[in-house]
Amino acid sequence: MTLLLPKRPIGNTALRVTELGFGAASLGNLYHSVSDSDARDTANAAIEAGIAYFDTAPYYGFGLSERRVGDALRGHDGIVLSTKVGRLLKADSSVQGDAERHGFRSPMPFKPEYDYSFEGVISSWETSKQRLGLARIDILYVHDIGRLTHGVRHDLTFHQLTEGGGFRALEQLRGSGAIQAFGLGVNETAICLEAMKHVRLDVILLAGRYTLLEQSALDDLLPACVHSGTSIVVGGPYNSGILATGTRQGGALHYDYGIAPQTVIDRVRRLESLCERHSVPLAAAALQFPLAHPQVASVIPGLGNPLRVENALTLYKTSISDTFWRDLKNEGLIHASAPIPAPAADRSSERYETGIKGHPT
Repeated sequence: MTLLLPKRPIGNTALRVTELGFGAASLGNLYHSVSDSDARDTANAAIEAGIAYFDTAPYYGFGLSERRVGDALRGHDGIVLSTKVGRLLKADSSVQGDAERHGFRSPMPFKPEYDYSFEGVISSWETSKQRLGLARIDILYVHDIGRLTHGVRHDLTFHQLTEGGGFRALEQLRGSGAIQAFGLGVNETAICLEAMKHVRLDVILLAGRYTLLEQSALDDLLPACVHSGTSIVVGGPYNSGILATGTRQGGALHYDYGIAPQTVIDRVRRLESLCERHSVPLAAAALQFPLAHPQVASVIPGLGNPLRVENALTLYKTSISDTFWRDLKNEGLIHASAPIPAPAADRSSERYETGIKGHPT
């Protein structure tokens, strides 16, 4: 029987998403191959566990993730679906087999090309519906816009959104009811603040920038989101894996899609030591921490097999003492203004603790 997970609103829309969502990059064969049957079993396990928010993208496996997500969700009601715009998939007959491309072991014979224009956004939305085999998409994110992705081409690509009609296309889709919300799906905060000067965003899928390891978003982006009513969906809650594995299991340590620098490793070791003193799994603290902020609607770890779904539910439900969260702050391991989960007795109604005049403590 399908379980029920708490839900939170997306911006000022009627959408509500489960606090724990499904990041479907893994279903696009991110770093290793997943069979069709295993992908279907994973998605079904998530649905049975009560996860009712799925996020995918054309880029994830060059259409493979969208196809698999659509097959899994077809016939299920009440599940919120998001995908992304900004890359169009072009046929590429040179693709043979499933050699890794852009991190994906996908046999899909397509290559991604950036296009953030009005026509590009509309085309991406339409072709995503075809790949998904679904009549509608709830949320569209503009995927990987910003200087970290595009470097010297940032001004050109952002111009496609502002002057080339990309944002206008999204506003028209939202205004007509074709989608219920739109926002950005990015790994940096600066582009979010830049975009918010041009358009009203319902939600931002922010990967890696509001986690147990780093909270730079508290300095400017999250206050701006509070002011505008923009929700945050937290992607990459384990910062590319280092908060899931810790530092003591051997092998390469990954952070922000690469090898972790020593400064990051040292900080994670301090987090591990505190977790050990309180008998708290590091990954549980990492998964639960972002949900303490009232602007965070959902946390969406990558879920590549049914065991990971089960593990994510266990981590999400792990009881963590109030003292642990206080010690994190007292030892300077999280931002001084970061909200921390409410005392256990109060979490049935709220998962964060508020201070004077409703501001998080």
